[in-house]
Amino acid sequence: MAVKPSKADKKIAYDQKLCQLLDEYTQILIAAADNVGSNQLQNIRKGLRGDSVVLMGKKHMMKRSIRLHAEKTGNQAFLNLIPLLVGNVGLIFTKGDLKEVSEEVAKYKVGAPARVGLVAPIDVIVPPGNTGLDPSQTSFFQVLNIPTKINKGTVEIITPVELIRKGDKVGSSEAALLAKLGIRPFSYGLVVLSVYDNGSVFSPEVLDLTEEDLMEKFAAGVSMVTSLSLAISYPTLAAAPHMFVNAYKNVLSVAVATEYSFPQADKVKEFLKDPSKFAVAVAPVAAADAGGGAAPPKEEEKKEEPAEESDDDMGFSLFD
Repeated sequence: MAVKPSKADKKIAYDQKLCQLLDEYTQILIAAADNVGSNQLQNIRKGLRGDSVVLMGKKHMMKRSIRLHAEKTGNQAFLNLIPLLVGNVGLIFTKGDLKEVSEEVAKYKVGAPARVGLVAPIDVIVPPGNTGLDPSQTSFFQVLNIPTKINKGTVEIITPVELIRKGDKVGSSEAALLAKLGIRPFSYGLVVLSVYDNGSVFSPEVLDLTEEDLMEKFAAGVSMVTSLSLAISYPTLAAAPHMFVNAYKNVLSVAVATEYSFPQADKVKEFLKDPSKFAVAVAPVAAADAGGGAAPPKEEEKKEEPAEESDDDMGFSLFD
């Protein structure tokens, strides 16, 4: 007969497993496991099998093992996990793509009924329509102020009604009504709260960023650096082109207002004296823009007109 391991043996085995996973994996998803059943958790483990391992446990035991392992190995990055272990959470160790693993975890959500005293994670709206209940059940609707009518011997809800708001506790009347209507308004599963990647901790929303989002944020950052550099007159790579242009404008203004001149200023002064020349210079550019950037039409090649034959042209050249 096999000897049943004691609590102390279980704690030692758990500590060894957690430390082994910390050494083997550098990517960890911290997921909330509220209202997740054992069968549902088993299905999640099967779906992630191959490059990911799901480890559940008491948060105090996790914190203790992580703290001791960080002291033993000297890797202080493990300590960044401790503030994330709040509430009923589990650790998903993975070597795969973090975004794909997070999406795979989100697939395993199971519908659940509204139980009395449960805090609603979402708003619950009862849709209009025939409920299939007999008229004797109208007391449930009257208590909750839901407008109804009797249609063909059954109770029919007239308008949609917000039965429960997000964050409110489910009452006995709401739970009973939803059960009678066969509505399972809530769905539960592992919810990724934070991501640990080789010592760095960030929100799971970062995983949804695309290359376009990154380029947009980078451009916004460059724009802010440029604005700040121009405001305090501090040269940076982003602000240098604008500073050169502004300096050129200032020098050009001085040249136009005085007798001082240089080649670029001479051209501007010429345009100021005769604006028609500027219009002529801009016209080809405007035409090209209007034509979608097409090249200006080529000048028609001059056709050679045949020489007129003289009366004494006998078919030989005068230079023969």
